[in-house]
Amino acid sequence: MNKLEAVIFDWAGTLVDFGSRAPMGAFVKAFAAFDVEITLDEARAPMGRGKRDHIAAVFATPRVAAAWQAQHGKAPDDAAIDALYEVFLPLNTETAAHYSTPIPGAAKVLADLRARGLKIGSTTGYTRSIMTRVLPVAAEGGVATDLLFCSDELCAGRPHAAGMFANMLKLEIANAAHVVKVDDTPVGIEEGRNAGAWTVGLTLSGNETGLSEAELDALSAEERSTARDRATARFTAVGAHFVIDTINDLPAVLAEIEDRLAAGQRP
Repeated sequence: MNKLEAVIFDWAGTLVDFGSRAPMGAFVKAFAAFDVEITLDEARAPMGRGKRDHIAAVFATPRVAAAWQAQHGKAPDDAAIDALYEVFLPLNTETAAHYSTPIPGAAKVLADLRARGLKIGSTTGYTRSIMTRVLPVAAEGGVATDLLFCSDELCAGRPHAAGMFANMLKLEIANAAHVVKVDDTPVGIEEGRNAGAWTVGLTLSGNETGLSEAELDALSAEERSTARDRATARFTAVGAHFVIDTINDLPAVLAEIEDRLAAGQRP
């Protein structure tokens, strides 16, 4: 069979939370609770990873590690990661529901994919406790997936392909060439590539641009193009097969993938 069977989505910045803004304030506040300041760019850089892994990646930033050592008298270690994660998790859980409005057009795209007979899976760097706040808000806006695997339910987080394989097993899909991964972060694209699936990066609705819909609309044409080009370069660097602005551009890409499958091409 040379047809697509499933699309596996990320959540924040892909299906909900335009600009992937929910975790940013929580990361900044969590570090501030330990008297260490981080910037939004530092908080955003590892986005897409499981949140404990994300905190570890922020700590690995030389400036942040130095700031922690100056404040606490020693380099950040596993105990520091655990302590910060314990503070971060309730902060992110509390804010997640407020940033879970579906991205415009997402509900229609999902409905169209289902009408074509495609299965809809998903993975996320969020824990299940955070997603319990996200899912009801998303569902009210018409966004729901057939399946979801959270970062704390897997043996390994992104860029490991555990979440992809878990979806494929549950959805009874044997061939990763019949699967598409859609994500707004490079590490999410790596997750899809590591599974052997087609991958689609989103440049303007998610983490790589990091703006709300209103902020994006306020950009000039040149500024918008610059943001798109910058995000495209990041996705291209990790091997994304396709790069589009938002989920609304996905149906045309899926049609092209099916043409490639029919011609014998594979991811």
